[in-house]
Amino acid sequence: MELNSVKEVGGVMETSGVRETDVLIVGAGPTGLALATDLARRGVRTVVVEKTDRLFRGSRGKGLQPRTLEVFDDLGVIDAVLAASGPIPVQMIWKDGERQGEHLMVDPVESTPAAPYAGLPRILPQWRTQEILYERLTELGGGVSFDTALTSLTQDASGVTATLSTGATVRAAYAVAADGGRSTVRAALSITMTGESVDPSSMLVADVRIPALDRLNWHVFPVDEGFLVLCPLPGSQDFQLAARFPDGERPDLSPDAVRALIAARTHLEAADVTEVLWASDFRPRAALADRFRDGRIFLAGDAAHVHSPAGGQGLNTSIQDAYNLGWKLGRVLRGGAPAALLDSYEEERRPNAAEMLNLSTRVHRGEQRRGAATQQLGIGYRGGPLSEGAAGALESGDRAPDGPLDGGPLDSGRPDGGRLFDAFRGPHFTLLVVGTDAELPPLDAGTVHVHRLDAYEPYGKGLFLVRPDGYIGWAGDDATGLAGYLTRC
Repeated sequence: MELNSVKEVGGVMETSGVRETDVLIVGAGPTGLALATDLARRGVRTVVVEKTDRLFRGSRGKGLQPRTLEVFDDLGVIDAVLAASGPIPVQMIWKDGERQGEHLMVDPVESTPAAPYAGLPRILPQWRTQEILYERLTELGGGVSFDTALTSLTQDASGVTATLSTGATVRAAYAVAADGGRSTVRAALSITMTGESVDPSSMLVADVRIPALDRLNWHVFPVDEGFLVLCPLPGSQDFQLAARFPDGERPDLSPDAVRALIAARTHLEAADVTEVLWASDFRPRAALADRFRDGRIFLAGDAAHVHSPAGGQGLNTSIQDAYNLGWKLGRVLRGGAPAALLDSYEEERRPNAAEMLNLSTRVHRGEQRRGAATQQLGIGYRGGPLSEGAAGALESGDRAPDGPLDGGPLDSGRPDGGRLFDAFRGPHFTLLVVGTDAELPPLDAGTVHVHRLDAYEPYGKGLFLVRPDGYIGWAGDDATGLAGYLTRC
């Protein structure tokens, strides 16, 4: 195809009706928005297409785990997230209209200087998470094409070509399917999902307003038919309703039926439910795509793995997909890294997603308590294709702990400055020289930021190369092998 009449529109090149960009992202959910935000700060152009006419308006994935809060810190949205979210409420158990007592859903975990958000699993409705990411994306010069569906997608040795429902054509170096559990891209690529039903019963999820119900607790109503719970959603007047139905019964999603369900299973009257804003049904299952990549097209988020909602792992695992893929695409497209770096996305993320799927299933079946295991702070890539060496207290592939940059005292609260997370923030690698005067080879200051620290217990002593996504990529007692590692990334 001959290209001419070149002009730039919103950072995307348009040539004779063909929009040229670096990465096409299909879907503007949390995964697509997080990926587009990460790429925007790396100077990577994106086209994000969303078939609906606006951001999703339901609560759906409402739990934010501490590791996701660390990602949001790096992406520059943590203040907005903390301001809009709230702690997980204590559950109140009801029977026959009487309060039976409180129940802690999550085992408490203390924050530490090394893990400053460990004590802060948060509740934030998915619609607000998406708004915050979208606002950050637009600040960075990006955007979303709403009311725009993907109609075809082909690829060749140098890129992908997409046609859209608007009649436009997009040419990109890579494409990412972030279009959910019923991914049209995954189906078009004939990538199958392997999994199991977690629960044969159907579930209903809805956002409702009930002024007559207090917002101090997560209200639980056990009944013979299943259960019904109402969780107050921070920053709104809404509750998220979740209800389980007997085997074979399909929920009615109409507002009147939702009101009647609440009246049947609680002490509330149907008239107490002043609004039903959104409702959906599903059957809990766990499924994993057989592969996360087809040539220049990648699967991320629910397009790659579908979780039970128990334990709050689905949205969080999806954000980690975007965070892992974003820096790698940035390095290949803008940093001169070999294209082989992208092979590590599936090699790292697919085993990780499988582990989180198993965890979600165990939580759903009551075999695993929520707590440290569900916080995702233990996620790592030991033994992975980008993990090389060990030093001090850490092995390559481990999450890089937070802590003081200057050796000064720290409390265990929110990092405000002078911390390792501040040094990590941005698209670069960070080399920590901890408790040693080891000599270093010449390094590109734009690619690798070097910081020398006194010995620090979470690290011990040694050299630690922190990847742009906050994991130790390379570690050693001296710099042997460091330069060679960087040529791979």
